[in-house]
Amino acid sequence: MAVGQEELLLDRAVREVVAAARADDPDTDVRDLAPGELQPGVLAGLTSPSLFAERKVVVVRQAQDLAADTVKELKAYLAAPAEEIALVLVHAGGPKGKALLEAARKAGAREVACARLTKPADRLAFVRNEFRAAGRSASPQACQALVDALGSDLRELASACGQLTADVDGVIDEAVVARYYTGRAEVSSFAVADRAVEGRAAEALEALRWALGTGVAPVLVSSALAQGVRSIGRLASAPSGARPADLARELGMPPWKIDRVRQQTRGWSADGVAAALRAVAEADAAVKGGGSDPAYALEKAVVAVARAARSRR
Repeated sequence: MAVGQEELLLDRAVREVVAAARADDPDTDVRDLAPGELQPGVLAGLTSPSLFAERKVVVVRQAQDLAADTVKELKAYLAAPAEEIALVLVHAGGPKGKALLEAARKAGAREVACARLTKPADRLAFVRNEFRAAGRSASPQACQALVDALGSDLRELASACGQLTADVDGVIDEAVVARYYTGRAEVSSFAVADRAVEGRAAEALEALRWALGTGVAPVLVSSALAQGVRSIGRLASAPSGARPADLARELGMPPWKIDRVRQQTRGWSADGVAAALRAVAEADAAVKGGGSDPAYALEKAVVAVARAARSRR
């Protein structure tokens, strides 16, 4: 059983069964069926014993949508499955069609969880596992940058991991990911801000020049810097020892961001936050028409923010 709604994981679960069957017998017959194709009697014909012990893989898609008569046939088959036939049920999970899932579990079916990865931490773990499965090393920063750049689409993330694995020798680092995938303005802007609030001035300046060179509007960078510094200040003033979930509700941030900002607050002082906010406000005014050189104004702000990030050290 492949259970869940993440299409990439569902497809992979099916492919693994087919690959295993064909590794044992290259002539394995594969039948991939949608609910509408399972008319009464079709399943019985596909799963009936063969005179030549022909191996088959029968894949039943969208099992939660099967008609009652087909579900009854499947339950009967699960009670006495044929040894040479591998049956794969692809089910969305949830209450619809739950009786079939329970029958398959009772029959001892192997279950593969294919739930959607809605949490950034889960997608980050997915990327790490993709590189690990390919036998490649990728830095934590590179994995995070890839998730930041491509978002929640697992197919895009898997494709990107495959491309980097094929194209890049040695350890895959953040600079490589930036070259390939961080062309989106919002990603580039926040990459600058993250490095600045972590006190990494040289890397923040490098990211700034790359962002501006690829056409990112200066106002987006100043906005990202302002948001980064404000997040530091808000979290620093929050009650110590509070749980991330409680802080997330109170500060209006997702829990994963609370963890990230909490790491970034190390080294910051109250005076540092104030100085950084002033520097960012000056840069924001400059990029909105108050100055003659927006790039220089942003460079000054980046250096000031990175220096403020070390004000407690």
